[in-house]
Amino acid sequence: MLMLLAWPVQSWAVTVGSKAFTEGIILGEILTGTLRDAGIDTAHRAGLGGTRIVYEALKGGEIDAYVDYTGTISAEILAGSDASTDDTMRAALREDGIGVTGSLGFENTYAIAMRVDRARALGIATLSDLRTHPGLKLVFSHEFLDRKDGWPLLRDRYALPQRDARGMEHELAYRAVGSGAIDATDVYTTDANIRAYDLAVLRDDGKVFPEYQAVILYRLDLPAGAIAALERLEGRIDLARMQAMNADVTLHGKTEQVVAAGFLRDGSRAAPDTDGLWRRLARTTAEHLTLVAISLGAAIVVAVPLGILAFRRPRLGQAVLAAAGVAQTIPSLALFVFMIPLVGIGGPPAMIALFLYSLLPIVRNTHAGLSGIPASLRESAEALGLPRATVLRRIELPLAAASIMAGIKTAAVINVGTATLGALIGAGGYGQPILAGIRLADTGLILEGAVPAALLALATQGLFELAERRLVPRGLRLPRPAPGA
Repeated sequence: MLMLLAWPVQSWAVTVGSKAFTEGIILGEILTGTLRDAGIDTAHRAGLGGTRIVYEALKGGEIDAYVDYTGTISAEILAGSDASTDDTMRAALREDGIGVTGSLGFENTYAIAMRVDRARALGIATLSDLRTHPGLKLVFSHEFLDRKDGWPLLRDRYALPQRDARGMEHELAYRAVGSGAIDATDVYTTDANIRAYDLAVLRDDGKVFPEYQAVILYRLDLPAGAIAALERLEGRIDLARMQAMNADVTLHGKTEQVVAAGFLRDGSRAAPDTDGLWRRLARTTAEHLTLVAISLGAAIVVAVPLGILAFRRPRLGQAVLAAAGVAQTIPSLALFVFMIPLVGIGGPPAMIALFLYSLLPIVRNTHAGLSGIPASLRESAEALGLPRATVLRRIELPLAAASIMAGIKTAAVINVGTATLGALIGAGGYGQPILAGIRLADTGLILEGAVPAALLALATQGLFELAERRLVPRGLRLPRPAPGA
């Protein structure tokens, strides 16, 4: 299991994090460039996930600073605490070893938006007006759908009749409302897509949403120079500037690094994105292969002996197979997130989850291969007086090799595909360009991750078939399925 934690870690003086949406990543790049301008060696772990994931990473010391919003801090991070004022919020954060700057200069609050023509046709201008249209099709981002200051609060305060709201990725929801597939969705007031999709923002006439001033959360154990550099950003970004920066990325195709460099007026230290396609592919391929190789290697080491044990001890074997089956049924994203409190973000939780997913096919096929050996062969070996260990090594494992290799091949192909979800918790790999492409509505970026992932899965299958030809005698290989079967 120690192999699972062998994830390459670069030592940095300060590590900035960001949530998995465009504005968060832009602001993360601005923080990174600001600290570098102050002469501090800084890295940016971009697009780590939602509020809880990024805040837990901050508490755990895996990142040192990131941008959040006061309403989110009060309603989500400090839910159940007295955080109704700035002083009480700061005091509550201090108990977690976290400090907070003043506002960066803009507020990014939640709102509900509809297409302008649809809103006019129905006579909807405020959130209260939604009460008179119970048949509206509402789709929200997953976070807004569940968070306490999101849809539950809105629905209860306005007594809205709509009870079948669905969840969807934020960027995809914009496309859905713009095409008329849905009637309304949640938006951030700084989103450039509001104008791009010609949306009308419904007025919060009941003043339900709290204030969402953008602030920097940072660890109190940061060097004083780093804290001072971050505090110099207070009041420097107004609403119009933030909207323009978001538009530069989502509408005009610029990268977050280039936009942040333009804000800082110093591209040399703001680290503009100079990586070409092949360099990015090399990096994501190395990350993806690391995730798959370490998790699969550990699974082979553990699962083959478990399969042997399951065969030797039938009663215990049923429990082993059941436990491996339960691990396989846990949704992959839930398992990734579940691992975060145990081992943090990035590669380790992703590798542990992939390791667990790899167990069942290998354990089951090892057990099946050994069970399928004719009893007469074992009886002959016993009649010759061969020790059980020799029988296992010289007779049983070679005869079961084809089945075991098939299980390993299945686990490997599953791993290659599932590893793309590791990008949701900062593990990198091919999932990183896929998620960025979804966020930016960039088909090229999506293909940059999806095509190599598919090719790697095919190459992995071919590699294991070649290994099977070399390791398993021709007469013991599993028959290939007939064409059209």
